[in-house]
Amino acid sequence: MKNKIQEYLLQLNHPELDQKFISEKNIKLIAIEDNKINLSIELNFPFKSQITLYENILKDGLKKITDLDIVVTWSLKILTRQAQKGINPIKEIKNVIAIASGKGGVGKSSTAVNLALALSYEGASVGILDADIYGPSQPQMLGISQKPNSKDGKSMEPLIAHGIQVMSIGFLVDQETPMVWRGPMVTSTLEQLLKETNWDNLDYLIIDLPPGTGDIQLTLAQKIPVTGAIIVTTPQDIALLDARRGLKMFEKVNIPILGIVENMSTHICSNCSHEEHIFGKDGAIKMCSDYNMELLGSLPLDIKIREGLDKGNPSLISNPDSDISEIYKSIARKSALKVAGLAEDHSNKFPKIVIQQS
Repeated sequence: MKNKIQEYLLQLNHPELDQKFISEKNIKLIAIEDNKINLSIELNFPFKSQITLYENILKDGLKKITDLDIVVTWSLKILTRQAQKGINPIKEIKNVIAIASGKGGVGKSSTAVNLALALSYEGASVGILDADIYGPSQPQMLGISQKPNSKDGKSMEPLIAHGIQVMSIGFLVDQETPMVWRGPMVTSTLEQLLKETNWDNLDYLIIDLPPGTGDIQLTLAQKIPVTGAIIVTTPQDIALLDARRGLKMFEKVNIPILGIVENMSTHICSNCSHEEHIFGKDGAIKMCSDYNMELLGSLPLDIKIREGLDKGNPSLISNPDSDISEIYKSIARKSALKVAGLAEDHSNKFPKIVIQQS
């Protein structure tokens, strides 16, 4: 009976993604006693809003195997996954997810902040680093403007907004001060913001990259351990062309692409409910097909997204149960499941060998 139960669990596909989501390591207990089956399952991606759905899927299938009562205990343990070779993990950060776009104006920053909040909503410990040195937007989007504290005069404490840890150059300079810096200064500042911030036990750090494939993206690839990247685009041909360049850049530096998010996929008129594909149709679907990538989700062009971010009150906070928030949560779960499918990083488990002369 135990073998049949385990076989069933191992063949289950995730309801949102064509990927198995329970492995042998996830199954902590299968016990049969007193006409009852006790299951203990530890997942490696956040899933708080989906417990009832997952439990129903398990029980519906197991009813075909047994008529015993089934009790499921769920737990969460997010692991550190491998990044680029030769780059050591950052203390207190398990996984770094880069949010990128080939061009500006496609909603990359709005996706980054709502994705971070969605991962937190699902039960993960999350931070967001605003890596757009020239045009930081996360302070406005998250409604925070104070300067970070320093306990030792050398490092900074991240600010907290809506339950997530945040760091941005926008906290350190006047809002209207232009950053007239050359590339080396910008990349040095990015490294400082990342490595001199006292992040507190993060499961995921979301990095909101500037658009393009320039100095900051190169620094990210060469010096920062990135678990995976998400490409944000619109269906428009020009945006897709730039998104393809961004995708190719990550492939060249051996950073896995977790998937693609399509913003502004459609617009529904708030007066007459007419639906119109303002920026084109199915562009991201074709791009995913061309590169064998996952379409993590498609978001509408909706005034509520913009209004919430302008007020520092993103969709996940202002209306966490709305259709838009549900899309963001789905994107977050799919992204985290993709991360969970990557190879685990064991570098911190190996003993340090010290050679001493006697």
